[in-house]
Amino acid sequence: MSEWWTYRLSDFLMFSPGTYWRLVELYNRDVWPAQLVALATGLASLWLAGTRRAGAGRVLAALLAAVWLWVGWTFHWQHYATINWAAPYFAAAFGIQAVLLVGLCILSRDAHPPSPGVVTRNLGWLLAVTGVVLYPLAGLLAGHPLSQAEVFGMAPEPTALASLGLLLASGQPPSRALRYLLAIIPTLSLLVGAATLWSMAG
Repeated sequence: MSEWWTYRLSDFLMFSPGTYWRLVELYNRDVWPAQLVALATGLASLWLAGTRRAGAGRVLAALLAAVWLWVGWTFHWQHYATINWAAPYFAAAFGIQAVLLVGLCILSRDAHPPSPGVVTRNLGWLLAVTGVVLYPLAGLLAGHPLSQAEVFGMAPEPTALASLGLLLASGQPPSRALRYLLAIIPTLSLLVGAATLWSMAG
């Protein structure tokens, strides 16, 4: 019997890379043309994060809440759960994030969204544009067909990445404590996704 330290992360993976990417492909096929709505939502979110208009932060939070609820239900609960026993827990976490974003939308009292610092704003834009625009292209560069593209508003990782960036770029929420709270689940989602990709590559 092998000792525990001889195991690699890939030894705990419950599915093959081919199975995962086939799942993504079937998922994209099943929900088409929701990808077009997701792309429009992503572009609208980028605009909302950049505008200083009153109420923009509330609308952005509402859009992100809908996106997190959608990905939690359609990807994690209805599709990913067929190959990963942990997916229902991921779905629950995405639902919690949606509730937190709804809370931000309801409780926000600012007439105008606050202006973040230069470093925070630039980091936010980098993450947001990467999640909405560049992440799907990265899959193509890695050799995956367009049918297996992971898109903001459809797949967990680009959604989490863009959400972090959009909140930073927009200065929402203004409270640092709330900002950290809203960053917990997206950060954990990115770590789980990175570990999964690392395992499949190993």
